[in-house]
Amino acid sequence: MANVTLVLGGARSGKSRFAESLILKTNKNPVYIATAEAHDEEMRRRIRQHRFRRDINWKTLETPLELIRDINNEGGENRIILVDCLTLWLSNLMIYKRDIAYQSEGLLYLLKEVRSDIVLVANEIGLGIVPECRLNREFRDYAGQLNQGIAAIADTVYFIVAGLPLILKG
Repeated sequence: MANVTLVLGGARSGKSRFAESLILKTNKNPVYIATAEAHDEEMRRRIRQHRFRRDINWKTLETPLELIRDINNEGGENRIILVDCLTLWLSNLMIYKRDIAYQSEGLLYLLKEVRSDIVLVANEIGLGIVPECRLNREFRDYAGQLNQGIAAIADTVYFIVAGLPLILKG
């Protein structure tokens, strides 16, 4: 069975950089599944910064919606997959009016069967105040439920604060 790692943290906490460092410690072929969409210049700049950190040995897929399909297609014994990030994937699912519960359950099922080691990055957004807007509360709830489901399955869970990893599980 493959190793599943979850890397949680707040915005700009260093979670992506830390997740990339975990991948680089292996001798497996890295696959980067990026869920962000560049809707404005600021997001295009962020995506460029992430790309700049990776060398040509990384295979990169831009997957705003079809995460389950691409994890399934890219799995293999000598591969390690990095998904960055689940929070943006959930946001995309909401924007495109996909069935979030169905997609989340599908991802959790796949993670129990995945053939590749996999590192998943997600924001921990439940530490602040209760959002005033219903849509924001739904988003927070979906993210919290997905993070809990993956953490239950994961072999290792890290929480990144100010670039420093705290081991929550493993």
